[in-house]
Amino acid sequence: MKDGLVIVDKPGGMTSHDVVSRLRRLAGTRRVGHAGTLDPMATGVLVIGVEKATRLLGHLALTRKEYEATIRLGQTTVTDDAEGEITAAAPAGGVTREAIDAGITRLTGDILQVPSKVSAIKVNGVRSYARVRGGEEFELAARPVTVSSFTVRDVRREGDDLVDVDVTVECSSGTYIRALARDLGAGLGVGGHLTALRRTRVGPYGADLARTLEQLTESFSVLPIAEAAAAAFPRWDVDARQARLLGNGVRLDAPPSLGAVPTAVFGPEGEFLALVEGREGQARILANLA
Repeated sequence: MKDGLVIVDKPGGMTSHDVVSRLRRLAGTRRVGHAGTLDPMATGVLVIGVEKATRLLGHLALTRKEYEATIRLGQTTVTDDAEGEITAAAPAGGVTREAIDAGITRLTGDILQVPSKVSAIKVNGVRSYARVRGGEEFELAARPVTVSSFTVRDVRREGDDLVDVDVTVECSSGTYIRALARDLGAGLGVGGHLTALRRTRVGPYGADLARTLEQLTESFSVLPIAEAAAAAFPRWDVDARQARLLGNGVRLDAPPSLGAVPTAVFGPEGEFLALVEGREGQARILANLA
């Protein structure tokens, strides 16, 4: 089995760990991991590493993400999405498109966001969702996130009391789309929750690269590790002598262009050798793939 990434189009109803388990069987190895967890309700792009590529996952700059979502106005749920029970309802039929646009504008840019209580954030060492299941009352602190783009694709009236808003969101890692749905509804005075979520991009990997589990079952393959690294990191090409030293774990003198960000090093034959970062004039090895 070759080393590389698999960009999976995750189906709804499966956890990210479920997908990893399936790919372990398809790849014939236990060295499989994922980056950027998706909730069971969500579908779309999930980045999976196989064999040596698992060593890249913690360094991938998957900070920019894109989603397509549907927000239902008029109902609040305990989980801020359609999987939780409804805790409150208010007629949303009178909410105008202008009010929706204004509410979305307030949630765009650099904002402070309180994560959903059913998130995996730890509170005193215990996952937030576990505290919710235990009936505990607590509050989560707001965190800075960036919503680069929050646009409306469609607005649909569902009867007299509910409004469904289809949106596209580009945001930083750590942004909760469920929380955007909750806060949009709260700001409009009618409550809101998420009814559908699809991730269409994570870092440089888009839905155009994603394959379904059915497709992978029929023909399993990976995005070769060299291609994956070239797409995700700045590139530094070295000569044969430098490649040999790097393979022996020797720190190389860093070129002026090498900064304190992970950089992919390629040898004279185009082979992917390592991830490094610049530190005190030298190239510190983050992961040696030679």
